[in-house]
Amino acid sequence: MAAVHAAGVRRALPASGEDRPVGGQAVLEGVMMRGVRTWSVAARAPTAEQLEDPKREPPAGEIVVRTMPFASVLRRRRMLRLPLLRGIIALGESLGIGLRALNISLGVQVGEPDGEGKEELSGRAWAGAVALSLVFAIGLFFVVPVGLVSLIKGSLHSATLFWLIEGVVRTAIFLGYLVLLSRLRELRRVFEYHGAEHKAIACYEAGAELEPSEAARFSRLHPRCGTSFLLIVMIVAIFVFAPFGLPAWYWLIVTRVLGVPVIAGISYEIIRLAARYRRNRVVGLLIAPGLALQRLTTREPDLGQLAVALAALRAVIDAEAADGLTAADLVGLEVVA
Repeated sequence: MAAVHAAGVRRALPASGEDRPVGGQAVLEGVMMRGVRTWSVAARAPTAEQLEDPKREPPAGEIVVRTMPFASVLRRRRMLRLPLLRGIIALGESLGIGLRALNISLGVQVGEPDGEGKEELSGRAWAGAVALSLVFAIGLFFVVPVGLVSLIKGSLHSATLFWLIEGVVRTAIFLGYLVLLSRLRELRRVFEYHGAEHKAIACYEAGAELEPSEAARFSRLHPRCGTSFLLIVMIVAIFVFAPFGLPAWYWLIVTRVLGVPVIAGISYEIIRLAARYRRNRVVGLLIAPGLALQRLTTREPDLGQLAVALAALRAVIDAEAADGLTAADLVGLEVVA
């Protein structure tokens, strides 16, 4: 299939309309879409000839779709829906689904039937993968910054100056990390599928026809994207850590690690409100930096990639009736677009 990129297609529709109960994530040659009770993975499979070629071109086979049921603990336990706490739970569930979706897409790329891996990962394996991801993120974005600034702690003589510099260092590491990822050729197609995911969701939110040519007209930037969420995390962390002052270095590290859930919960509530009131001019200005950062983590997809994203979206829509859902049912979907 020839690559026809959407960059030259006229954009006549807004970025999106009313928020719908759906979010997603780019995976290997595909997209995961998540609804309230269902999540689905669609991935482009390689042809038989491509499977035999180690230097194969992007997959040109059929679109493989797998749909899985999902019962969020937030719907079963009312107490977990409290502000701050609900964000921590929702983000943990999203991370778990994302890792499973990656495993399914990997299975499609190595030619396993229906994306099934040869060996099903156990609950302990999934927990280990999630834990490893969290350790890496906390270490890079929270422990490393405070460790670096602690080297000059003795010459600062000011708690305010310390946490300001730490915040700048943390944000710089985050931005540098995104820039580095955006320059990796191996991730280019993942970023294109990330753009396809956003366009498909925006098309759905606007009530437009779910066709690749229609979805191509929408922006590849979305206010509920995880990239925007992470930028908010970097900023919120500055204010959360400010009251701790300048304790010993080991207490600094402890507060940074233990403060991560609080920061995640606060950031979740902020982006939840921002998505709801994104048409407000003030809110629009506040979310603009996060949208700008998405230019690093998304690229314009071609029509074939949009077809994959829409296949995943249709699978979720067909599997669950979105009508009649309460606000409590939708908790957890605000930061997975």
